[in-house]
Amino acid sequence: MKGQLLASALAVALLAGCQQAGQGDTQAATLSYPQTPTTDQIDDYFGTQVADPYRWLESDSPEVSRWVSEQKTLADDYLSAIPVRAELEKRITALWNYERFSAPYRRGDNIFYFRNDGLQSQSVLYVQDGPKGTARVLLDPNRLSGDGTVALSGTQVSNNGKVLAYGTSKSGSDWQQWQFMDVATGQPLADKLEWIKFSSASWDKDGKGVFYARYDAPKGGEALSGVNYNQKLYYHRMGTPQSQDQLVYQRPDHKDWGFGADVSEDGRYLLIYVSKGTDSRNRFFYKDLQKGGKVVELIPDLEASYSFIGHDGPVFYFETNLNAPKGKVVAIDTRSPAKANWKTLIPEGDNPISQVSLFNDQFLVLTMKDALSELKVHDLKGTYLRTVALPGKGSVSGLSGKRKSSEAYFSFASYIQAPSIYKLDMAQNSVSPYRQPVLAYNPDDFVSEQVFYRSKDGTKVPMMISYKKGIKLDGNNPTLLYAYGGFNIPLTPRFSSANIAWMERGGVYAVPNLRGGSEYGEAWHQAGMKEKKQNVFDDYFAAAEYLIQTGYTSPKKLGAYGRSNGGLLMGAALTQRPDLFAAVLPAVGVLDMLRFHKFTIGWAWTSEYGSADNAADFPYLYAYSPLHNVKKRAYPATMVMTADHDDRVVPYHSFKFAATVQADQQGPAPVILRIEHNAGHGAGKPTAMQIREASDIFAFLLKNMGETR
Repeated sequence: MKGQLLASALAVALLAGCQQAGQGDTQAATLSYPQTPTTDQIDDYFGTQVADPYRWLESDSPEVSRWVSEQKTLADDYLSAIPVRAELEKRITALWNYERFSAPYRRGDNIFYFRNDGLQSQSVLYVQDGPKGTARVLLDPNRLSGDGTVALSGTQVSNNGKVLAYGTSKSGSDWQQWQFMDVATGQPLADKLEWIKFSSASWDKDGKGVFYARYDAPKGGEALSGVNYNQKLYYHRMGTPQSQDQLVYQRPDHKDWGFGADVSEDGRYLLIYVSKGTDSRNRFFYKDLQKGGKVVELIPDLEASYSFIGHDGPVFYFETNLNAPKGKVVAIDTRSPAKANWKTLIPEGDNPISQVSLFNDQFLVLTMKDALSELKVHDLKGTYLRTVALPGKGSVSGLSGKRKSSEAYFSFASYIQAPSIYKLDMAQNSVSPYRQPVLAYNPDDFVSEQVFYRSKDGTKVPMMISYKKGIKLDGNNPTLLYAYGGFNIPLTPRFSSANIAWMERGGVYAVPNLRGGSEYGEAWHQAGMKEKKQNVFDDYFAAAEYLIQTGYTSPKKLGAYGRSNGGLLMGAALTQRPDLFAAVLPAVGVLDMLRFHKFTIGWAWTSEYGSADNAADFPYLYAYSPLHNVKKRAYPATMVMTADHDDRVVPYHSFKFAATVQADQQGPAPVILRIEHNAGHGAGKPTAMQIREASDIFAFLLKNMGETR
């Protein structure tokens, strides 16, 4: 893939394949797109004149509502007419219908866990009186709304196990309301906390109240689009109205600071994580809840990430990437906190650290080796003791347990194995199944393998490829290439029942670990952000070329799909390399790179992307911004996906992008805008809605790959 001659020859072949794929969709030629007026809106960016003819779609006006309704009808009619769609939905539903659990955790004498009987819209919270007690339903979020669109956004149980705090969100919005319940009786308490975003609730030692962060109530009509600044940290004492909550900390001099609050396991310290947008670095402050006094700015500079692990008296343990891009564990004595006095307990290793926890008075260190989980045990001095034998090649999540407990629980999954709950006995160094699902398919019928390929600049990139055993590498397999590549977020193996349905039909599911994530530490992240964002796109295109060159698929059988920041990636795939794909699906994507920071929490992403308000950032943002790089040409089949209550990446991105591609499409392939009703960015989406969405995705892909079986 380094040679220019090879790349040129491949591009010619791929373009021909893409054109053939588009011509296979006879229905596309009959599509009549809604009329979308344009305006003469022109913006001046440092002397560059940039047209924005669909600026009027950035509103909730009656005209926009009519246009949205027409686009929704067009997409719904197109998708419902695909013959294979009903069959897909039936099979995905059957595969989805299995009992599943979360890892259990203890508070006081009670044990808590989530369970879904298979097709419940939302998983149900159960409580059990001790290890041998009888479990009962504590909170069923399915009863909070008739259509399952009110979802739990978080739960926190007091240390004594007596009171449950729980957050809810409506229709997928980031706005949360937190309420409370008596665990023994299941009766709701009167306390209610509102206008919370990006915050949990953390109990004090005695269960008398919670710490949380909130914003001021938005102005009328701006709840889903208004910019969110000036988050504040509060303490709520149970039994009092929110209006009487104590303001713990605020920084009006830094409107872009955010606060994450937690309380140490022993209840002694309030731990305050101070963030700036989505910057992976953070400051760290604390307050001694026993002695009182002011908030102490222990780590006042924004220079690295810091994650509190635990403490022994005044000595705090942190996982940090300060001068260690892959992470290390340090001890800071708060009585003499100067950096010169910090002690490194676990030095930076070959593999990046994902999480460090204290169990059995030992450090349990979760790392990634080529995006696959590893667990290692160290003593409190940092000495390596052993490696925990995991059930296979996959990902660990949900680690739960207490410092003095020798038992911990975790979930383990892969692309072909549904999540199972395992019990880790630290004293015996054993891992045993705790709860395993009964599935409607045999995982042994599938393969999930890791390969490595070279990107445009020679960088070695890993990719997981999953498929049903026995497929032929003849270039004729329908393939979905899913990716993200940003915000320091790794794509570790995740299970999806819908993907099994895809693979059962002979489909290939591929996930590359692009730069921009944390799979190889902070350096890997930084290599895919700001002015280096093109590296992410090039990594993705190289993954597509690898799949084609090795015979997994061909351009007429290759689909591209990504969400959010991955939706931006899809926009770049469509505008930069339409020759590579039969179909492209940008979902809830950041597609207007010149105006993303103008809405809700979009300003927070400037640490990742840069800002068009800065002369140094504008040129590279303009160079790749999907909205601004659409031109008249033949594009592959395109399904832009958004939701009407997405207040993370507002739907305006998708509206403007879809309108632009529809206007400039010179080929026969369809360009539709799928709009989910009563949904947001993705969190809390009910089961039936997830199944419908997956059915639409795979039906759209199969139709536009010429697959009729």
